Amino acid sequence: MKRALITGITGQDGSYLAELLLAEGYEVHGMVRRSSTETFDRINPIKDRLHLHQADLLDQLSQIELLKEIKPDEIYNLAAMSFVPTSWTQPVLTGEFTAMGVTRMLEAVRHICPETRFYQASSSEMFGKVRETPQGEMTPFYPRSPYGVAKVYGHFITVNYRESYGIFAVSGILFNHESPRRGLEFVTRKITDGVARIKLGLATELRLGNLDARRDWGFAGDYVRAMWLMLQQSTPEDYVVGSGTAHSVRDFVALAFEHAGLDWQRHVTVDPKFIRPAEVDLLLADKTKAETQLGWKARVDFAGLVRMMVDADIERLKKARG
Repeated sequence: MKRALITGITGQDGSYLAELLLAEGYEVHGMVRRSSTETFDRINPIKDRLHLHQADLLDQLSQIELLKEIKPDEIYNLAAMSFVPTSWTQPVLTGEFTAMGVTRMLEAVRHICPETRFYQASSSEMFGKVRETPQGEMTPFYPRSPYGVAKVYGHFITVNYRESYGIFAVSGILFNHESPRRGLEFVTRKITDGVARIKLGLATELRLGNLDARRDWGFAGDYVRAMWLMLQQSTPEDYVVGSGTAHSVRDFVALAFEHAGLDWQRHVTVDPKFIRPAEVDLLLADKTKAETQLGWKARVDFAGLVRMMVDADIERLKKARG
């Protein structure tokens, strides 16, 4: 039985990945931070099948002790300060988690279990002010937020440890991937939660930022399969993962409201406070390498994703209301 360690297991991607690995017959371990308000909502249905351990990306000794105890065959480093707007208000902490946290984990791997296969969660936010469209594995990075800058460091330190120490370390440059498990602070979930509230008479208005920003959106459940496939290859390489189709925030809004039988223009207000200091205007994946070398394909399209999220939020709020 293979043994895997997932950092960030309580997050959206971590929960879907844990389900996938359990289905593949893995013994699944998760690294969780000690906090006064522990939230295991996303993994509650499978929690009794997981092995959870307290450790922290800010504390290298805890990582070393964890790897000594588990001796994992695979590590998926998904933990990060992942909300882009917060990276402007907490840029130093973002760097500690999202950049230096990767280095600490790689150092622990190098010293404790150098045969372990390591996956680093890179991000399309690294492309930022894009140099070419679509963006592929060789597209230069131009990050436009402290989060994007930190992710570039995490990406290249992973490349460096692969080339310097022979560690099987890969980075998945994943474009935006969403689901009903996405945090409410992210724009897609903010939209679908807002639509559900308006549909059920719990709200009348939804305030958003830049409606013209275009993103390549997919379903998180599809994208974790690409992570797993990267660690099953004979040689470690980096891959861009996305749908290959871009849609604007306005497209997402219109489709979500339409699915609920509502007119978005009657309810949506653009609020300048939600505009980023430096905007990323267009992200679009060149998914050729992932499809040809990994045999990966997205199963849920954009419209299916939006409908799934709206339906889930309506159902959630109906249950909460009783």
